[in-house]
Amino acid sequence: MSSPSSRPPALCERHPAVPPERLIAEMVPPPRFDAVRFDTYIPDPAQPSQAEAVKTLQEFSTRIGAGEGKARRRFWRKAPRAAGRDGVYLDGGFGVGKTHLLASLWHAAPAPKAFGTFVELTNLVGALGFQQTVRALSGHKLLCIDEFELDDPGDTVLVSTLLGRLVEAGVKLAATSNTLPDKLGEGRFAAQDFLREIQALAAHFDVIRIDGEDYRHRGLPEPPEPYPTPVVEEAAARTPGATLDHFPALLDHLARLHPSRYGALLDGVEAVFLTDVTTVEDQSTALRLVVLADRLYDRDIPVVASGVSFDRLFTPEMLRGGYRKKYFRAISRLTSLAREGTRFGLPA
Repeated sequence: MSSPSSRPPALCERHPAVPPERLIAEMVPPPRFDAVRFDTYIPDPAQPSQAEAVKTLQEFSTRIGAGEGKARRRFWRKAPRAAGRDGVYLDGGFGVGKTHLLASLWHAAPAPKAFGTFVELTNLVGALGFQQTVRALSGHKLLCIDEFELDDPGDTVLVSTLLGRLVEAGVKLAATSNTLPDKLGEGRFAAQDFLREIQALAAHFDVIRIDGEDYRHRGLPEPPEPYPTPVVEEAAARTPGATLDHFPALLDHLARLHPSRYGALLDGVEAVFLTDVTTVEDQSTALRLVVLADRLYDRDIPVVASGVSFDRLFTPEMLRGGYRKKYFRAISRLTSLAREGTRFGLPA
């Protein structure tokens, strides 16, 4: 076991303060999508919808920023304009390149523009407040929302109202999801009770279907076996830029931090080492862990752990419940990051 003097710092020791301007400035594609462009997306010849999606998005990008200065109240019109709606919605399974295309659209659009996951957007509202978020984003030409999903009625009303205000201000929208916009919320809450809000959301978007192999037919990847705790501690002690945390303590720490700070929590971190990973049984704790997994994956930070394997991170009930897509995504992403443990001299 490593000596106290050589023990790496812990994420639990960090209490980042994130000013509002940083939250807005960091609404850009993850680093792994820095270099993607429309011409780096290689459509599958067996899936014509992929090439068609590229063409449609390129055309949409030419409309971004056009007609500025004109009063626009299209959100309230019942019929879509001939030129198309104010948003595009990329629908397709995992692994067909939706985020690649969304990031390519962002890169092609004029500034100011913003890019974030749906969770990051709702966290932004939680951190800034609704009115300040509207003011901060209303001057943008484009808002890209990755992994669009509605998990509760509050999000439905919040996002419907927010996007309505932004469209009125002339902001173009683009989103990705595995669920058609008029089906959002199904299986999670009484969606029929919020049909007006869901229909208002759907009215913003022209749907672009991207076909390809669906993740539901692939199954979850097999995670590597966890390491013994002494091995994790020793590897952390010899790894520059590493953090080392007791998993239950880290979960407690996350509960005291607003999720909008999870990205800043990882500033300068090169690898995350965890000991005594256990199955999470509390839903709120599990959802916070999903956000952390997303921020780790965005930054391509390897994770090395002892305890249970990542395919046992959530209970069977959670993996059958309304948040299952989030949990499957977290397992897949943490498994990918765990496989990179070999770079620290650990077995695959």
